[in-house]
Amino acid sequence: MKTWYLNNIKRTTVALVVFYHVCYIFNGVGILGAIPGSQTLPFFDDCATFIYPWFMVLMYVVAGIDSWYALQKKTVRQFLKARTIKLLIPSTLGLMVFQWITGYVGMLAGGQADLIPPALRWPIAVLSGTGPLWFVQVLYIYSLLIVLYQKLDPENKLRALCSKANFWVLLALALVIYASSFVLNLPVLTMYRFGIYFVSFMIGYLFFSNENIQQLPARYAPWLMSAAIVCGLGYVWLYHGQNFTSDAILQSLPTNLYLWLMVLAILGIYQRYFNTPTSFSIWMNKTSYGVYVLHYPILQTICYFNVQIFHLPGWLCYLAGFVLVYPLSLLLEEILIRIPLVRVLVLGWSSKPHQKQISG
Repeated sequence: MKTWYLNNIKRTTVALVVFYHVCYIFNGVGILGAIPGSQTLPFFDDCATFIYPWFMVLMYVVAGIDSWYALQKKTVRQFLKARTIKLLIPSTLGLMVFQWITGYVGMLAGGQADLIPPALRWPIAVLSGTGPLWFVQVLYIYSLLIVLYQKLDPENKLRALCSKANFWVLLALALVIYASSFVLNLPVLTMYRFGIYFVSFMIGYLFFSNENIQQLPARYAPWLMSAAIVCGLGYVWLYHGQNFTSDAILQSLPTNLYLWLMVLAILGIYQRYFNTPTSFSIWMNKTSYGVYVLHYPILQTICYFNVQIFHLPGWLCYLAGFVLVYPLSLLLEEILIRIPLVRVLVLGWSSKPHQKQISG
C-alpha cells in the first residue's frame, strides 16, 4: 500500500505551523508569547482558532503511524539511535547552538534583557528557547514509550484487535480524545498536553498503521471534510475573540469533536487524493523538518524588528511574516546542512547534504 500521503500531510502541517505562528505572534486574544505592541488583525486570530485544536493532534497521529513503519524496518537499537539523533539532540543541545535566539529575542521584546545580569542572559535564553521544539521533545519520550510497549506486547495483539475497527469505531474515538484532554496537562506550559497527544500517538500506532483502517476515512473523505469545515466555521463563531488555548476551551466537547472530525477528514482526503509523489513534494518533504526546527527564531526576530524597531503597520508585519519566514528557513537549512557538527546539533542530520532520508 502506498503511504506517500503521510509525507504530504507532514509537509502541509509544517506549512500550517508556520502560518499559525505568524497569527500567534500577533494574537489579540490574550495568548502569552505575542510581541508586545503588535497590532492584531482579528481575521488571523480566527484563522488560528480554526487551526489550533487539531493540527498537533494530527501530527502525533501521523507520528504514531510513522513509528510503526520505522520499527518494521529497523531494529529497536537502530530506531532509538535514529530518534536520538533526529529528535533528542536538536531539542536539547540544539537549544545552545541556535534555539537560544528564541529566548533572547523574547527577553528583548518583553523588555527584560536589561533586568538580567549579562552572565545569566545566555543560560536563561537557552532554557526559554524551546519554542516549537516541545513537539520534538515529547515525540522522543513517546518513542521511548513505544519501545517499552512493544516489549509488553511483542505479538502486537492489541494492534491486531484495533485492526478490526469499523468506521463508526473511528468516529467514536473522539470520546477517547475528549477524555484524554483532561489528563497530564502541565500548568503554565500549556503546550505540554501529554494525555491527549500520547493517546493520539497510540491511535496512530495501533489503529491507523493498519492498511484497512487507513482506507476507512478515504471512503468518506469528501463528506468528512465538508462536515469538518462546517464544524470548524461554527467553532470559530462559538469561540471568536477568546483565548482558544485555555483549558476551558480545549477541554470542551465541541473542541474535541471538531478536532477529531478534522483529523479523520485530512487523513481521508490525503490518502484518497494526495498519495502520489511529485518532484516538488519530494523536495518539500526533505526540507519540511528543517523548516519546522528553524522557523520560529527567524519569525520572532523579524517580528520583533518590524514591531518594536521599525514600527511597521500591522498588515505589513503579518505580510512580512507570511512571505519571508518559510524561504528564509529553507535558505538557513541549506547553509547549516553543510556544516558537519552544526547540522547534527541543530537539525539532527547525521548524513551529508542530499543524502538525508525523508523519514526515520
